[in-house]
Amino acid sequence: MAKELKELTPRSQDYSQWYLDLVLKADLAENSAVRGCMVIKPYGYAIWEKIQRQLDDMFKETGHENAYFPLFIPKSFLSKEADHVEGFAKECAVVTHYRLKNDPEGKGVIVDPEAKLEEELIIRPTSETIIWNTYRNWIQSYRDLPILINQWANVVRWEMRTRLFLRTAEFLWQEGHTAHATKAEAEEESQKMLEVYAEFAEKYMAMPVVRGVKSASERFAGAIDTYTIEALMQDGKALQSGTSHFLGQNFAKAFDVKFTDKEGKQDYVWATSWGVSTRLIGALIMAHSDDNGLVLPPKLAPYQVVIVPIYRSEEQLAQINEKVKGIISALKNLGISVKYDNADNKKPGWKFSEYELKGVPVRLAMGGRDLENNTIEVARRDTLTKETVSCDNLDLYIKNLLNDIQENIYKKAFDFRTASTINVDSYDEFKVKIEEGGFIMAHWDGTPETEEKIKNETKATIRCIPLEGDKTPGKCMVTGNPSAQRVVFARAY
Repeated sequence: MAKELKELTPRSQDYSQWYLDLVLKADLAENSAVRGCMVIKPYGYAIWEKIQRQLDDMFKETGHENAYFPLFIPKSFLSKEADHVEGFAKECAVVTHYRLKNDPEGKGVIVDPEAKLEEELIIRPTSETIIWNTYRNWIQSYRDLPILINQWANVVRWEMRTRLFLRTAEFLWQEGHTAHATKAEAEEESQKMLEVYAEFAEKYMAMPVVRGVKSASERFAGAIDTYTIEALMQDGKALQSGTSHFLGQNFAKAFDVKFTDKEGKQDYVWATSWGVSTRLIGALIMAHSDDNGLVLPPKLAPYQVVIVPIYRSEEQLAQINEKVKGIISALKNLGISVKYDNADNKKPGWKFSEYELKGVPVRLAMGGRDLENNTIEVARRDTLTKETVSCDNLDLYIKNLLNDIQENIYKKAFDFRTASTINVDSYDEFKVKIEEGGFIMAHWDGTPETEEKIKNETKATIRCIPLEGDKTPGKCMVTGNPSAQRVVFARAY
């Protein structure tokens, strides 16, 4: 095992340090010179590109288009929707001046006090306000609806306690913002996009999620309802992995966005917004990876197969290169991404450890004996098992293997979640079980007072009120008052 891997802190010893070690050693990201901000390195960004491409295709299949809106938002815009500004006020970065000048005392540059903005600008924490101010100019009639727009962008939320990918002051995301003629259309849209996120999480990230709606205290600032997908990480904590908001007419009223309906009557437009961010890379790491490094589902791995030659002479390397050329061509014809690492600056053993650390789903190795026998060694990252197979029909073998790996990673995560989800009926038992982590299904009386009491006393929050599963009514574990159904409690990131 390479030295780098030996320095990876075991999950059982310190999960947080294991996570940080892995992000840094797998070359995904690093902290920048700006406190709380990260540099996403090429390998990490390649994963984000895979996420982005797949989601972008899914958005477009559901009728959405991409656009781009300004990074800066006039401060007055945030004042127009009271709940919204209250929800984001403490996280806003504010631009007050537009010019620098040389320090008269020769100490570099200073802010020019004469260049104060008439109105301060907020660096977007989210874009509802600037977008709905724009929609006012686009919408006059029902013929202009629906508007189905998404933007890929960066946002800033001034976090003081940060963790790479999971919580940073600046992060990358997509945010959908749609406008509709009726309440029913907007509600359908917000639930449809939740299902898009859930499908992506399960089919591409190999990560099972619970679909649900947030409690009133946990919903997005300015929303009527917030729908969420919640995933369970290996340390027993929940991670909110995507949200979709039914905004009602709140933002349309705040920005006076009206339309004339088919009967000639004027009404306010109905709205949704929805988003996921680079936090999904953190979810991928924590849901699947192990003490040897990343475990990436094949559908999101920057490259799905790496091939490493093992040779004794330049002549033998030339022969392996020629053999591998046909293998690469056949794999690429099936849409499989391949890296051939025949660089001579590192030994095969080092390469094996490096690609294991980086979570490459399948590693192929070919040596002199393989060349003679028309075989190749196949190592799969998820199980760390190896076998020697024939090069005949290798492309189809690898295609089936990648599918099997994708399914196996999902099954492992699904089985872990199942084993870590329990029903609890008493508050005393809840206090014990929450220390063990996992999803706790318990009855709650629906009041913010009870929710706050549980949060303050146990650090657990209601992750969601599930949309599926057991809807049996019962009694609140804290107050004994009636409860409509069990909700999902967990400690969370």
